[in-house]
This record gives sequence, structure tokens and C-alpha cells, in this order.
Amino acid sequence: MKRVVVGLSGGVDSSVAAYLLKEQGYEVIGLFMKNWHDDSVTISNECPWLEDSNDALMVAEKLEIPFQTVDLSEQYKERIVDYMFNEYEQGRTPNPDVLCNREIKFDVFMKIAMELGADYVATGHYCQKGEETVTDKNGSQKTVYRLLAGADSNKDQSYFLCQLSQQQLAKALFPIGNLQKSQVREIATKMNLITADKKDSQGLCFIGKVRLPEFLQQQLKPKDGFIYEIPADAPVFNTKAISENTAIEEQLKAEAKAFVYTPEMGKKVANHYGAHFFTIGQRKGLNVGGTAEPLFVIATDVKENIIYTGQGNQHPGLFHKALFVKGNEIHWIREDLALKDGETMNISARIRYRQPLQKAVLHKVKDGMFVRFDEPQSAITEGQFVSWHIGEELIGSGVISKL
Repeated sequence: MKRVVVGLSGGVDSSVAAYLLKEQGYEVIGLFMKNWHDDSVTISNECPWLEDSNDALMVAEKLEIPFQTVDLSEQYKERIVDYMFNEYEQGRTPNPDVLCNREIKFDVFMKIAMELGADYVATGHYCQKGEETVTDKNGSQKTVYRLLAGADSNKDQSYFLCQLSQQQLAKALFPIGNLQKSQVREIATKMNLITADKKDSQGLCFIGKVRLPEFLQQQLKPKDGFIYEIPADAPVFNTKAISENTAIEEQLKAEAKAFVYTPEMGKKVANHYGAHFFTIGQRKGLNVGGTAEPLFVIATDVKENIIYTGQGNQHPGLFHKALFVKGNEIHWIREDLALKDGETMNISARIRYRQPLQKAVLHKVKDGMFVRFDEPQSAITEGQFVSWHIGEELIGSGVISKL
């Protein structure tokens, strides 16, 4: 009998994942990850991890599977939280959920599972896994694992797993990936699981009911600065006109390069409490009124502690046609499809979770990779992940970098 360790989070998705695996004849063990000790950064007096741990324990008892809690808070702080704060201080916007899956759930946690004799690690992610036999350069055949979108298009979470490797995917199972969320809740209700009607968590990955702005403010020091508004007709937006005769790499660089602003280009409209708390495309939290359209953050300068904004979600400062990923930040799930310098590939891409897939072309160059979209994209943000897809399959990803 194959042994599976399920990451029981105390939510309905992982609960049903454990149930389905047991029904399929696996030997199932439930493990709850405690990843945070510092209760000072929660937003209420509740103890969310304890509540979730208790729910996970009750699910395990109901399903009659072994259960234990593992404390990964030291690794989580080192690999996720410290990295996250450093990125924000540098003016970038990391994605802790993507890092969490790569560094904690499918690395530290997976190693613990393997020490328990597990054949697989299972999670409650809404995505699917496929297999394909390919022939390598030497003519040998090998199995490659495919990361596929979840059947529920409203809940597809493959983006959060965009940094997984072939080795990690080989040992991963996603039991609810072929179901709709409504079906998952129906199963939980039918089995009388305590998590059946539990709301989906909205907090920071694995920490609990923590809102990111409050979390950052309790860890990073406030720093007073100015907010400037850049008009939509500012000359800076005319500098991107590119001749048809320009070499493709120069054209891509011009399209991916961020606009450079100075205070003289606009007008001072308000104060702020730290440029490192804000991100491109952000609307809430600026606390600026009296404009015809809402202000959106179009750039932050953490060195000078300045926030640049523009009116309306169609402001030219929000849009770019291309983005760049450094060579050491390119990650191929499908290593057999990796591009060589000078090669291109037609793909679909997304730059944030829940964004509909956008048609684009990958351009591999000596220093990295350009992703060039058919249509300009709003709020491309340094530090976030771009994922690239062929059909329903997520084949690779990378960290968005500044040029």
C-alpha cells in the first residue's frame, strides 16, 4: 500500500483531499504545519494556528488517520519572512505564497514526509498533475510530469506552484484538482467533516489571519515621504516610440524598461508613511481625495522614499508591453521545453493569480528572458512571478526584474 502524507491545514480542501486518498486505498497520514510563533502580528486576539490545528486533528480523528503537528517556524522565518521583508525594503513585491510552496510545503515538509516513509505528499490545491513520455537528446525515453490547471477555473491554483521542479512534482498528489469547489464542500458535508462550512483563509500563507499591510508595518519602520501625481500627458511617456528597424532585443528592452520619474514632472499631492509599504497598481491606502479619477501607484522610489501616482486605471504609467526575467531567475517545470539563446516560443502568460491568461511570446536572450505580450499589461511588478503556459499546462515561470 502506498503511503501519502497530507498537509492538513484545517481547511475544507485538504480535509477532502485526505478523505479521497483514503477512499482510493492509500495509507494516509495527516500533518499540520505550524509556521509562526509571533502572535503579535495577528489582527485579533484569536490564535488562528491553534484553531486550525484543532480542526485538522478533528478531521484526522473522523477519517481515522494518524495525525501530528510539525513546527517549521524557524525555516519559515528564514526562507519566507526574512526574504519577504528584504524584498519590500528594496522596493520589490514578493509573492510569499509561491515561495511557501517551493521552499516549505514541497521542500522542508516533503523531506519530513519522506522520512516518515511516504511515497507522496498531497495538498488541497486546485490543480492537476499529468505524465508524459518524452525522448531526450540521447534518444532515451523518460517520464516528465505536467502541472495542469484545476478543473474549477475560478479556483485554479497552478500559479502558486509555478516554481516546483520535476523532482517535487513527481512526489506530489492533488486529489481535488479535478473537482469544483462546490463538489468539495458537498463531500465534506456528506462526510460530516468539521471543516465543511469553514471559510477559505484570507491570511498570509500558513501564518493565519494576518493582513499583509499590518504585518509589514509591525516589522518595517514607517518613514514619512511625499506622493506625487504624474499627468497622463507627461513627456516621459513619449520616449518609448520604437523604430521598426530597431533590433528585436533593443525593442524588447525599450518595451520592458520602467519609466523614470522625478518630482519635477508632477505635483505633490500628499504625504505617505513609507514607499516600501506600497506596490505598483495599488489604489487603496494612498488617502488622497479630490481627483477626477482615483490615484494609482505607478512607481515607488524607496531610495528617495517617493511614491509616484497617476489618475485612473488607464494611466500610461501603468502599462508595459514586455517584461524581463534574469537568467538565474528563469525556472522551467518542463525542462525538456527550455529555450536556448535566440529562440522564441508562443505561450500564454499571467503576472498575478486570477489574471486571465494573456497571449505572449518568450524571447530567450543571453542575460535572461523577455516575455512580450500581444497587449500591454497593467501593473507589471518587480519581484512578482510571471508564469508561462501552453494550453492548460504551466511549463515555467520567473521573477520579474527591473531593467
